[in-house]
Amino acid sequence: MERTAASSVRIEPWSDDDLDLLRRANAPELMDHLGGPESQEQLMGRHARYVALSADRTGRGRMFRIVLDGEAGSVGTIGFWERTWRDQEVYETGWTVLPEFQGRGIASAATRAVADAARAEHKHRYLHAYPSVENGPSNGVCRKAGFTLLGECEVEYPPGHPLLTNDWRLDLRPAG
Repeated sequence: MERTAASSVRIEPWSDDDLDLLRRANAPELMDHLGGPESQEQLMGRHARYVALSADRTGRGRMFRIVLDGEAGSVGTIGFWERTWRDQEVYETGWTVLPEFQGRGIASAATRAVADAARAEHKHRYLHAYPSVENGPSNGVCRKAGFTLLGECEVEYPPGHPLLTNDWRLDLRPAG
């Protein structure tokens, strides 16, 4: 049986060594639905938050690099973090897969893996994702990863900039 890219996807905790990956993920074509690339100062702040979040063991969330067996470096980023959504504490997730690795099921596999990591925290019932309504590939990732579309909503991203998104939700309760 041929091995697909998705079957060899792993997520590994974010570390100080992942700044270059964050810079690569800041490409205009990857940030198009998120308000455009960030400045160097914004990237340094984001990297520091990612490192701190991954070191935190209180269940606030985690950031990861996406690793593909057989590739020398990381192929993307993914994570989950706490947020208040409609008066309820939930986790939110977001991801980026570098352009040369897109279209191979990597984002969907990584999203399922991050859902497992969020579920293991035993803290919040739901994991949400808010891709732009115009971002077909990211909406497809949510669908393939088992999320339920709740409808359109407006979120601020980056802060101060309204963005029309889809609200996708995944129940983190163990199946049973």
